[in-house]
Amino acid sequence: MAAATGAMLLVAAAPGRAPGADTGARASAAPRPGAAVTLLVGRALDDGRRDADRWCAVHTFRPALCTRWREQRVLATAAGVASVLRTPALADAERAARSDALPTDAGAPLEIGLADPGRLTDVTVRDGHGRHLAGELTHEGRRWLNAEPLRAGEAYTLQVGAQDAAGAPVGATLHFRTAPPAAGSRLTVAFGPRPGTYGAGTIVTAALSHPVPAGDPLARARLEQALQVTSEPRVEGAWHWVDDSTLHFRPRTYWPAHTVVRVRSGLDGVQVGEGEYGGPSAGLQFTIGDRIEAVTDAAAHEMTVRRNGRVLRTIPVTTGKEGFRTRSGVKVVLRKEHKVRMRGDSIGIKRGTKEFYDLPVFYATRVTWSGEYVHAAPWSVEAQGEENVSHGCTGMSTEDAAWFFGTVREGDIVEVVNSGGEKMAPFDNGFGDWNVDWRTWLAGSALAAVDARPQEDRLSPARLHPTT
Repeated sequence: MAAATGAMLLVAAAPGRAPGADTGARASAAPRPGAAVTLLVGRALDDGRRDADRWCAVHTFRPALCTRWREQRVLATAAGVASVLRTPALADAERAARSDALPTDAGAPLEIGLADPGRLTDVTVRDGHGRHLAGELTHEGRRWLNAEPLRAGEAYTLQVGAQDAAGAPVGATLHFRTAPPAAGSRLTVAFGPRPGTYGAGTIVTAALSHPVPAGDPLARARLEQALQVTSEPRVEGAWHWVDDSTLHFRPRTYWPAHTVVRVRSGLDGVQVGEGEYGGPSAGLQFTIGDRIEAVTDAAAHEMTVRRNGRVLRTIPVTTGKEGFRTRSGVKVVLRKEHKVRMRGDSIGIKRGTKEFYDLPVFYATRVTWSGEYVHAAPWSVEAQGEENVSHGCTGMSTEDAAWFFGTVREGDIVEVVNSGGEKMAPFDNGFGDWNVDWRTWLAGSALAAVDARPQEDRLSPARLHPTT
């Protein structure tokens, strides 16, 4: 039966129980014809205002705290008869009409409770695309609250299963919609790298169309939760906020060889901050190739290159000399350039001084944006394997450089140890993300914040569907 239209539409009662309800003895008791429970369905209407009243009280059915809060009483039965019960709060015809005509505010809570003795057994909320809305039940099973924001401009189906005081199962199915996002630009995200095959040190990047400041941790947490990275095989990984407009994702350790990585945004329609909503963004899929690791021991003047743990070649090299020590730590291949003109003034060496150089360099594998390469250095062959004479790059013979150039790809790992140089920066000169320890990396996630609510105010999950 259709009891109302617009913001909340009652479709039918679900005899017995809602889909996914408990199959235990109590929940599966035979329905009694007279079994019924009054549900309290609370939500805030969207009237287009953006004032202080926009944010309604959470964990309460007290409409006076929010003038837009509407509490709808729905009779859930076992016999297939359900109806919307008018209450004093909605007795005024004009307010009742507003309740039926206006959509739900996506930024406000959705709350389900019981007006009669009994308990909720299952609450399932899906949007028009089949995505579940995460939610939580209180310990006593009398109240449910959404654990993530509703999406703007979406149609939702709400299925509720409950038991009356005698344990008889009842249920109801309802529909409601949320208001579309406000006019204006919406927050989107561009993922990197491009589709393709990359090395085990590859970092997933997310560039936001609008900044989300650190001073709004809730907005950051909502956004970060919507950026989903999955892989085959599965890995432990996390996002890290580089700045207000950039996030990086990496696993705890390097990607396993031949991993397939998929990245997608679930931001579309999600309220991020006050009056700001996410928009549609293109997803990404890429593959990890063989695990190539090149480790240069600057003190031993040699580079060892491994593929999937097996040594392929040990190469005599020369690295940065005194005053130009090669950066230590882990870098990744940024790109490969067959021929590069290298000049001393690009790293601050004045023209006309004895240290100045201007050379064509071949088989140049870039590892920093400031100009550190692994490259052919035929002019220093005699020093390679013996001493460090470069201005910071890792030099080797033309033959070895050509082999290295042909072996590595973007994202492969290039590590330097025992150089005496400064540590590779994490974010501002390429991808030095692997030099950040895991605990510090996790601290850069907005989802790492500790729940500071008192224990009695916390909600516990109870057989509810996670976000998909």
